[in-house]
Amino acid sequence: MVLPFWLAFGAGSLLLVPSGVFFAECVSAVAGKAKPPPALGRRPRLCVMVPAHNEAAGIGATVDGIRRQLVDGDRLLVIADNCSDATAEHARRAGAKVLERFHETERGKGYAISFGLAHLESDPPEVVVLVDADCTLSDSSIDTLSRLALAEQRPIQAEYLLTRPGVPSPLATISALALIVRNRVRPLGMHKLDLPCHLTGTGMAFPWALIRNTPALGDNLVEDLVMGLDMAVAGHPPKFCLEAKVRSVLPDSKQAATSQRTRWEHGQLATLMSRGPRLLRESVRQRRPDLAALALDLMVPPLALLVTTLGASAVTGGVVGLLIKKPLLTMAPALLGLGMVGSGTALAWSRFARDTVPFHILIMTPAYVAWKIPMYVALAVKGKQKSWVRTERQPAADAADVPPRNPTRGGEGQSRGNGAAARA
Repeated sequence: MVLPFWLAFGAGSLLLVPSGVFFAECVSAVAGKAKPPPALGRRPRLCVMVPAHNEAAGIGATVDGIRRQLVDGDRLLVIADNCSDATAEHARRAGAKVLERFHETERGKGYAISFGLAHLESDPPEVVVLVDADCTLSDSSIDTLSRLALAEQRPIQAEYLLTRPGVPSPLATISALALIVRNRVRPLGMHKLDLPCHLTGTGMAFPWALIRNTPALGDNLVEDLVMGLDMAVAGHPPKFCLEAKVRSVLPDSKQAATSQRTRWEHGQLATLMSRGPRLLRESVRQRRPDLAALALDLMVPPLALLVTTLGASAVTGGVVGLLIKKPLLTMAPALLGLGMVGSGTALAWSRFARDTVPFHILIMTPAYVAWKIPMYVALAVKGKQKSWVRTERQPAADAADVPPRNPTRGGEGQSRGNGAAARA
């Protein structure tokens, strides 16, 4: 029984690493010393770029919100990528310059970003700000992000959270809490420790030379995460900016929520496995603790998966422990991990989510974990999801009065078939 004991004990012990990192980030966010507002330089020549796929329902509101923050000389560019609806028409009507891109096989946000950057090549801005097509930004966010990106010559990430729909289900409320922990609490904890953060997909500002020289992203579903890792290895780690805030609305149906979370978490897990070890190697080779911190943060799996694996490890350890009459010993690492994750989550909830997630909803977390398990099974059986699929949300009123775009018709900035531009 020696081998089963060490297997059970070792598995639980390995899980103490991500559990400990998670706990340390939560404690730092709650108890760490607050940072003063960042020093901002001059406002750069900037372009806000909005990749969009079938976003006719909300693109008008997004463009309106962005335009209110622009000044003379700023540019706003919407990339309507493989759209079969009226996204381009709505964006133009709201005042954005629109490029339309169509390609039979190359589909994804990464391709859209590459196409937009290629268009800007002839007259590049100093800073590019990326905003998703379903987002709203707090006042002065574009100004703050662009100034900080220019001053520090590194990517800057705004705080990005998903708000609950009008009548949220308990599942949507717990999902909102999970995003608060992932996109506010943990980056804030890293920031208070003077460490970089990961990019989270929207509300990101980049110096032109930095984003233009980033390898093409293709159909990667977490192109933002990969982009940030590549830039960090090259000496430009992303920085978290709490003063700039970006918001989007959670899907209001269980099916749409499942689809959205599946895309995100499949991409995150695939990146964890493919990039985590390399990042650790680079931290040693370059003698850079900041890369090691990013690698450790990357190795923290989605919260539900971490809890699930810790629970499975505790049960396995208990079974093995009963056979050798030492159940507490074999279960100890997993139980300690569960304690750290539970304590970190409780701290985060108490400080950052008490007003939005009532306690009676919080105790339904096990149901949220159970909802997520099929996603991880699908990843193990089928592999990661690859397509860029728009998350369905409650439709907006302005989407009904413009007919869908005919993909075969010519138009401003249009690219067809295999002629779509991409970064080299």
